[in-house]
Amino acid sequence: MLKPIPIKEDLFYIGVNDRTKHLFENLWPLPKGVSYNSYLISDEKTALFDTVDICYSDIFLQKLEIALGGKTLDYLIINHMEPDHSGSLGLLKTRFPNVQIVGNKRTADMVQGFFGITDGVKIIEDGEELSLGKHKLIFYLTPMVHWPETMMTYDTVHKIIFSGDAFGTFGTLDGGITDAQLHPERYYDEMIRYYSNVVGKFGSPVQKALEKLKAFEINYICSTHGPIWTMEDQIQKVIGIYDKLSRYQGDEGVVIAYGSMYGNTEQMAETVAYELAQQGIREVILHNVSKRSHSYIIRDIFKYKGLIVGSPTYNNKLFPEVEYLLSKIEGRDMKHRHFGYFGSFTWAGAAVKRLAQFAQDTKFEIVGSPVEMKQTMRQDTYEACISLGRAMADKLKQDR
Repeated sequence: MLKPIPIKEDLFYIGVNDRTKHLFENLWPLPKGVSYNSYLISDEKTALFDTVDICYSDIFLQKLEIALGGKTLDYLIINHMEPDHSGSLGLLKTRFPNVQIVGNKRTADMVQGFFGITDGVKIIEDGEELSLGKHKLIFYLTPMVHWPETMMTYDTVHKIIFSGDAFGTFGTLDGGITDAQLHPERYYDEMIRYYSNVVGKFGSPVQKALEKLKAFEINYICSTHGPIWTMEDQIQKVIGIYDKLSRYQGDEGVVIAYGSMYGNTEQMAETVAYELAQQGIREVILHNVSKRSHSYIIRDIFKYKGLIVGSPTYNNKLFPEVEYLLSKIEGRDMKHRHFGYFGSFTWAGAAVKRLAQFAQDTKFEIVGSPVEMKQTMRQDTYEACISLGRAMADKLKQDR
């Protein structure tokens, strides 16, 4: 029997781990799985914060019953309606028909739309309070972090921010549930990958949410994915990650994302990378778009200032996986990137022209001269690739 885990004397973790699902949102790989986190405050009134994916509703409800210890469930606080968190809502309502569902107006619309539930729904406004007895909850709307109904809930007693998906990570919780019980650094890259793939488009709303958080004393961040953040340095670390990512601020380094059918375009990528290293750029990440999930490429593009894309011409267009990657970058409204590009063709070139259009559409700063290769690497192409690498390195060093 799986039991709830006490965090404080009146606060319980009743989340679950998913080590089965291959793709988050049927898009993003989960080699280390993912957790769905839910929490219960047991006071004069009881309050549950979010539910879990319906696939784990049996384990979740069992944990909830034990945590309640014979009490009824008074409130379900919905910080986020995405089905990996609201999936068990219908079953929960069946088990606790008198529970009050607490959320904002957009939450209520989604509760009706997904579950047909209209009764027992309490609509709250930004800054509204709810007393559980000793505990007082304050609700703060954070729309588009990363759905229109998202909000955060602050507990004034334990100084907890129940943050919804914000500050969440991919990766299961293997034994420990708090940062003090595990090695938190193993989650940082997965937090960046989670942010860049799932939240990445919404930098401005994230900044507005972070402004609201400045008013709080925070002892705990209870996200719906990943560890509970409890240590002061870790809380500042993860808030800093979100602040940096939502400002689209990258570190010194270059991502070279390329497609190559027979290895010729790859030689161009290797040459550019070689010169970057020769010029003292230590973080140079090459991604073959046909082999590496775009999830990791997007993560690295969020991490580093420099982006160089290479593509062969394919059916008078970009190589399909390159084109797909570029559409994902555009969909995240990326900013503040130094951009270079190169392409190849055998009888008619189109890739370089299309990469130029991408640069114009994204308003990235073009660095160096684009390189176009016909058929295979020759001395002039080699030297042009060296020049592109050197130009990017010089640009990054100017930012130091």
